Amino acid sequence: MPPHDVLHEPPRVAGSLGSERGLVERFLRYVAIPSQSDAGATSLPSTEGQRELAMLLADELRALGAADVVLDDRAILTARLPGTAPDAPAIGFCAHLDTVDVGLSPVIRPQRLRFEGEDLCLNPAQDIWLRVAAHPEIMPYRGQDILFGDGTSVLGADNKAAVAVLMTLAERVLAGSTADPGGVTYGDIHLAFVPDEEIGLRGAKAMPLDRFPVAFAYTVDACALGEFVWETFNAAQATIEIAGVTAHPMAAKNVLVNPILVAADLIARLDPDQTPERTEGREGYWWVNNMTANQAGARLSVSIRDFDAARFAARKQAVLDAVAATAERFPRARLTCRIDDTYGNIADALGPDRSSVDLATEAMRRLQIAPNVIAMRGGTDGSALSARGIPTPNLFTGGLNFHSRFEFLPVPSFCRSLELVDAICRLAAARTGQEDGAGSAP
Repeated sequence: MPPHDVLHEPPRVAGSLGSERGLVERFLRYVAIPSQSDAGATSLPSTEGQRELAMLLADELRALGAADVVLDDRAILTARLPGTAPDAPAIGFCAHLDTVDVGLSPVIRPQRLRFEGEDLCLNPAQDIWLRVAAHPEIMPYRGQDILFGDGTSVLGADNKAAVAVLMTLAERVLAGSTADPGGVTYGDIHLAFVPDEEIGLRGAKAMPLDRFPVAFAYTVDACALGEFVWETFNAAQATIEIAGVTAHPMAAKNVLVNPILVAADLIARLDPDQTPERTEGREGYWWVNNMTANQAGARLSVSIRDFDAARFAARKQAVLDAVAATAERFPRARLTCRIDDTYGNIADALGPDRSSVDLATEAMRRLQIAPNVIAMRGGTDGSALSARGIPTPNLFTGGLNFHSRFEFLPVPSFCRSLELVDAICRLAAARTGQEDGAGSAP
């Protein structure tokens, strides 16, 4: 039985666990496949680029010798890395295939730049610069190589950095972990790559759980070095339909009901101090993020978010109350409201068993990575998986400024993400059968 302190070694330098070059090359290969999701599509996957990427990953996994590689017609890919420690807990890892559509190019042109504290020109032809004064979050990475796009797109580290991490982990495990001359044991490791995370966690909600037979799992998705998420928003989406009454302006008095003004009345009933731009930390919000309207009707979309379950329920009721009050003011308009839950708070699914949290925290401690536990003002595929019975916290990739043309990925942080997922798997196997139980707090 490996000793409890099996991970008490100095932190590895970049490249010592799976070559840095190989990790970066994988990432560049994956971002070369455009895979933006499309919120307007009803198919799963919403775009064929995601299927293309899933097919590439399936071929690579089979070539590496992975077991139970299944790619279905919805581009949900699962595989198993057979373990050598039969009593170790099976651990799952999940990454998403899509990149976000924020109105930028779907084609990503990555580049590796050295950051020395000065402004960086990402695109000389279009004069696109990352200005340090506007993005001070880059300053801790002075003196490092960093991956960027060219300013015309997101970088796609959200979430192809995670895809590269998990595929490199697969290569290491299936090659017998020759990087560790002392020999390494693992339990079974299950991998899942799912489409359309960026448009409602569609892939994670549809994934057949019999292909992901684990007691707990981790998503690897965005977040800076050390960030660890096991608490997310509860989320719902309200869709409000307003039917007005049309009339020619020359004969409109006491006849016309303008649905645009009805919508404005409704929006004004939601507290303007509880919007994304005026809240932070653990504060929830309403976000009116889409409206289409004309003389005959209007359609509003309102995102509802809160960490606390009771406050979340109250926010949903407040939207319904606002709709009712507006309908009372405009009795000849017709208003309907449908509220759909989108995802839940991972913390609510953890229960008394904190194995997933404790294991990741201990692995970070032993790798001398300072954990930065944050309550994420958003959701991950883990939010969907947790609601379905698999507690699934989120681990960092090292990327920052996701959903932005200024997204960037420091290479040393990227390498540390790979070290962490490997360390979690090794630690779980090392602790198998010990008195404190696999995954429990030391």
